Amino acid sequence: MKYYLIAGEASGDLHGANLMKSILKEDPKAEFRFWGGDLMLAVGGSIVKHYRDLAFMGFIEVILNLFTILRNIKFCKQDITNFQPDVLVFIDYPGFNLRIAEWAKQKGFKTHYYISPQIWAWKEGRIKSIKQCVDMMYVILPFEKSFYEDKHHFPVEFVGHPLIDAIADHKQIMPENFKTKHNLDDRPIIAILPGSRKQEIRKMLEVMLTVVNEFSDYQFVIAGAPSQEASFYAPFIKKEGVHLIMNQTYDLLSLSSAALVTSGTATLETALFKVPEVVCYKGSYISYQIAKRVINLDYISLVNLIMDKPVVTELIQGEFNSKRLKEELTTIIDDYNRAVMFLDYYDLEKKLGGRGASDKTAKLIVEAIKN
Repeated sequence: MKYYLIAGEASGDLHGANLMKSILKEDPKAEFRFWGGDLMLAVGGSIVKHYRDLAFMGFIEVILNLFTILRNIKFCKQDITNFQPDVLVFIDYPGFNLRIAEWAKQKGFKTHYYISPQIWAWKEGRIKSIKQCVDMMYVILPFEKSFYEDKHHFPVEFVGHPLIDAIADHKQIMPENFKTKHNLDDRPIIAILPGSRKQEIRKMLEVMLTVVNEFSDYQFVIAGAPSQEASFYAPFIKKEGVHLIMNQTYDLLSLSSAALVTSGTATLETALFKVPEVVCYKGSYISYQIAKRVINLDYISLVNLIMDKPVVTELIQGEFNSKRLKEELTTIIDDYNRAVMFLDYYDLEKKLGGRGASDKTAKLIVEAIKN
């Protein structure tokens, strides 16, 4: 059967790739066409557009790139029409995917959504569109099932979080070999995960690297995003004690003693590797002011949202500065504080539902389109 998948970010590429592998177990002759990235491409099929050309962050940035977004939507509709898939699988990326889903439903395509839009955070009014244009919704956060079913009377499937599988499948590396390969010394590692988009990386690294000289007993390693070239990071690694490692974030986290992490999926990945972290975020002034008025959440990190308490410190906008970053990094390298955080991390993993998210979702998708 023919599957058309749309992922618009690095995390969607990871989850899309694992879902495709699981679909192949159920349907060995599956034919894939997709919007995604290198991980999905490695599984097989035809890539339509890479997510590096799709990701625009912030309200102002979206407005500035509106013509490109509308052009992509038009192109996507035509590409789907030409491919005639048995099912469309939308992976997060709601601003784009819900537009396509509305059109696709009208055209008679089967529409499945993997990794729900975060309408519990903002734009809850999108539930009306979801009810009308999504045949099956697969949610990965435990509180989402009650949000959809109890509050909005829309049945969904809770499949667990796919990161559990991705991290469980990560092969342990030899620390000595890794450090030698990347010219690291024997000092403990503080990982820096500044995001995946150029504009956010610039904003985040500018502040994150200001604390390097305050922690000379540690070495700082930037996790280079797969969507960027190593040359992009060159201006940021001139400081002594700062290293760059490209496309090996999981290897890096597996050896890190602490981490500074830009808000997003990476905060959850870091927690599942049991690495104490400080969560950071800084957007443009206008985008932040708009977000404050439309997003109704107590926390911005997935770790705190799932646990419904402040497990990790969040430094947002004005709070994200050198002084506060130094204070919080000092806190999480303390042995007692680390032990408390580890206990919360183990509880977090239990709440996420265990392994098998990709397999469960693939089986449900294949069964649905066979009927």
